Amino acid sequence: MAAMRRTGRNGSAIFFVAVLAAGAIAGPADATPGADQATATQPVWDSCDRFITDAFLPTAECTNVPVPIDDADPTGAQAQLAVIRIPATGQRQGVLLMNPGGPGASAVDLVVSLSDVLSDSPITEHFDLVGFDPRGVGYSTPELRCRTDAEFDAWRREPMVDYSQAGVVEIEGFNRKLAQQCLEKMGKPFLAGVGTSSAAKDMDAVRQALGEDQINYLGFSYGTELGTAYLQRFPNRVRTMVLDGAIDPTENSIDSLVNQMAGFQVAFNDYAADCAESADCPLGTDPAQFVNRFHQLVNPLVTSPAATSDPRGLSYADALTGTFNALYTPQYWKYLTRGLLALQRGTKADSLLLLADDYQGRDDDGHYNNGQDAFNAIRCVDGPTPSDPALWADADRRIRQVAPFATYGQFTGFAPRDLCAFWPVPTTSAPHEASPAPPGSVVVVSTTHDPATPYQAGVDLARQLRAPLITYDGTQHTVVFDGDECVDDTIIRYLVDRVVPTSMRC
Repeated sequence: MAAMRRTGRNGSAIFFVAVLAAGAIAGPADATPGADQATATQPVWDSCDRFITDAFLPTAECTNVPVPIDDADPTGAQAQLAVIRIPATGQRQGVLLMNPGGPGASAVDLVVSLSDVLSDSPITEHFDLVGFDPRGVGYSTPELRCRTDAEFDAWRREPMVDYSQAGVVEIEGFNRKLAQQCLEKMGKPFLAGVGTSSAAKDMDAVRQALGEDQINYLGFSYGTELGTAYLQRFPNRVRTMVLDGAIDPTENSIDSLVNQMAGFQVAFNDYAADCAESADCPLGTDPAQFVNRFHQLVNPLVTSPAATSDPRGLSYADALTGTFNALYTPQYWKYLTRGLLALQRGTKADSLLLLADDYQGRDDDGHYNNGQDAFNAIRCVDGPTPSDPALWADADRRIRQVAPFATYGQFTGFAPRDLCAFWPVPTTSAPHEASPAPPGSVVVVSTTHDPATPYQAGVDLARQLRAPLITYDGTQHTVVFDGDECVDDTIIRYLVDRVVPTSMRC
């Protein structure tokens, strides 16, 4: 059973676990903006050399903002949030905080990449670009890490497709072991404090450290969940907010998983139709056979991994991971085609392995970033995960109906419970409707064939927030500042001049 981590700009990602879209964090409205500025400790800004190694950003400044690991013990052990700021180049209007999603992706890295994309734009002219990595994520410390590189490699070699009763017990054993490893390496207090509820409060600590009465915010994918949580808790501290690739806070974990898998099937169909325009498409030219042809190419990998230039070879799990990675954006479709052609011809399937490594955060030296471990820890505390095996078996049945390309074998009546069903700390949120936002404070963007955050989720979030919805027609995950003039011009006018759009289509 496959589902995806949601990462927006500059980082597609798919994890073979059930995604949980927890509800926005309920809480009292904030006090008068700026009332608590006197209590904020002003950070010391210095070089970003410890964060940035492959970009030249001479004006970038970096710092750490401390937050208590245990909110009930504010003077106890602290986590250090990594923060980057690239000052505005012209008439400054404030700060634009960003989050790329995941959860578990680095906002520091997002700011570095978008600073180049947005150079000489009204955004960089008028706003400081700011990114902070939530607790355990990216460059923040302590780093949330549950596995060694060797253990991660071993995890990827496991097909995890045997849904017999005995096979499900074995898969759940892997999940139980990973949950225990996270507990042993990070400790219960730290794991209990890494959810979106804490991240929303931490974002306000960053606001205070920046000395700002209000923030502007751009959240991609899971970043929409964090943005919604912040808006619910601190509505008066938001000037403008853009939520792109939205998560519906009312969805429970299983419905979210099923809907997401249906979205990936739509993207797979779009890819296959595009591929079929070429006579040598490895999926053929008959739409009725696209899924069968895909299974014929990847299913043998369960028992016989394909050869690659890397001695690891291509496992079944990696072939699926690489496929999902490519479905995030048409820019990757050509690499998927190359990989599937290699499987068809019996040549080295390097393209699919590279797609899988890219998604998993594995570098050329075999070292992983901590994105997936952080993803698991955050989502597992963000909302309840059913422990009834029958519910997971029913989820498998539903997924086989809506996303046949991503399934293996026949329905057995058994399916493994998600990792979060075995998580060692309690949840901190639950699905529920978001409250209406102050007029003009938020705009939602949703893409019609977005695989990871399906279009309807954006429609539903916009309705709950009573916010305008920008609909983008396309097959990709998130769109803001990805080059579409209609979307980008509308968002720039909104952020810079606070021209609130009506609901529209691009």
